[in-house]
Amino acid sequence: MSIADELDYQIHGDDMQFVIVELDPGETVIAEAGAMMFMTDGIDMKTRMGGRNDTGGVMGKLMSAGKRILTGESLFITTFTHQGVGKGQVAFGAPYPGKIIPMDLRQLGTMLCQKDSFLCSADGIDVGIAFTKKFGAGLFGGEGFILQKLSGDGLAFAHAGGTIYELELERGQNLRVDTGCIVAFQENVQYDIKFVGSVKTAFFGGEGLFYASLSGPGKVWLQSLPFSRLAGRVYAAAPQGGGKHKGEGSILGGLGGLLDGDNR
Repeated sequence: MSIADELDYQIHGDDMQFVIVELDPGETVIAEAGAMMFMTDGIDMKTRMGGRNDTGGVMGKLMSAGKRILTGESLFITTFTHQGVGKGQVAFGAPYPGKIIPMDLRQLGTMLCQKDSFLCSADGIDVGIAFTKKFGAGLFGGEGFILQKLSGDGLAFAHAGGTIYELELERGQNLRVDTGCIVAFQENVQYDIKFVGSVKTAFFGGEGLFYASLSGPGKVWLQSLPFSRLAGRVYAAAPQGGGKHKGEGSILGGLGGLLDGDNR
């Protein structure tokens, strides 16, 4: 079994966070394409298909890449290896407002995460897929029936929107959650999808037809602002989504928009 590189890190920022990973000579961190913010001298950046633990040659790497596409990630991952002396640094920025969650898989074990939440990790962490155990969860879950599966024995970093709420469910304790608000949970947490229980509530309550049911024991991370919810509100307010300009930011209202040239 491959042992993941040991990483030191610092998380900076409040609502728009980034993480700085410190590398000793020979250490490697892997990340999603486009996540890098900056890196110091001596860092060698390369792109590869699949992970360090993949077996089976070309076919094994193709299978790994296919799994990544299913979870909303890019076909390739980027590796950053410190080839110099002393300490090297690589920083990775969050793609939208929210928080970065460090997860030590040596303590937590295998984690199941929402799609496209993976930001970066120590080399040796396997980023795969996990199908929900019940077909109903996949069909009605809202966020899709495929979850990211992070396994290994090192550090991994996930990103989520808004404020993060971490809690630990006791054995038999159940939590009902909006499907989009789930960030990650330990593999032993039971996951299912339940109907809201009332057609009237489903159609007029504004919360959707189904919610997620999480049962302990295990740790769970929730987010207050799923990106899909944020994107939906932005699109609804945009002209192409039916929204109308209301003159925000100008004491002249609509006239101000005309004078500013914003008359679309």
